[in-house]
Amino acid sequence: MSELFVDSHCHLDFPDFQGNEATYLAAMQEHGVGWALIAGVTLERFPGVLALIERFPNLYAGVGVHPDTEQGEEPTVETLLRLAEHPKIVAIGETGLDYYRLQGDLEWQRERFRTHIRAARASRKPLIIHTREAADDTLRILREENAGEAGGVFHCFTETLDVARLALDQGFHISISGIVTFKKALQVKEVAAFVPLDRLLVETDSPYLAPAPYRGKLNQPAWVRHVAAEVAQLRGMPLDELARETTKNFFKLFMKNHE
Repeated sequence: MSELFVDSHCHLDFPDFQGNEATYLAAMQEHGVGWALIAGVTLERFPGVLALIERFPNLYAGVGVHPDTEQGEEPTVETLLRLAEHPKIVAIGETGLDYYRLQGDLEWQRERFRTHIRAARASRKPLIIHTREAADDTLRILREENAGEAGGVFHCFTETLDVARLALDQGFHISISGIVTFKKALQVKEVAAFVPLDRLLVETDSPYLAPAPYRGKLNQPAWVRHVAAEVAQLRGMPLDELARETTKNFFKLFMKNHE
């Protein structure tokens, strides 16, 4: 197990893992997963995220408020910038648009997204982008706000190849989750094979979306190895090479301020 993987998007701070974090970190080590990034979903959960990344040296995090979050503190650019000053906060997000889970007037969601983009540009930390049934508006707002200046990743990518091309054109990375292992996920498989190797990341989005052969179970960062194995097979390349390149991409994107 020479090359180490990175889980570029998980939620290890969620109640599903509470009290057992060390067990899941040990499983990561056993599976050759060297690092993981915890995506922020609310400001209320941020102290718990901070406690984890300060306790475990191989965990990093983003700060942000998920587009589905309807209650709790609304982020401002100033708040995000202050929280992002922590050296292990390496990204802004997750943020974006979700027209699947929420309907009606979602202008507040679009404004929240703009707030995160402005914080990312000001902090020079990349964005973690969530988009679901909102690709046109997501791409438009990223363009209007010059988000490419901050860079970032479209996480858990499930959109079309055309959307992937447009995201790449704006300078973003694309991250593939365990969905790629599902037999019917042909669109995701197509994108996983298409994305230029230097823009590709892998993730679990745990506790959700456990890859085959664990589908339906509680997902965990260790299983990013199974995601990577499927992506490597789709691309016709050795798993070790995919591990090396996606890990290199992760550090280049998220640790640019650490060099």
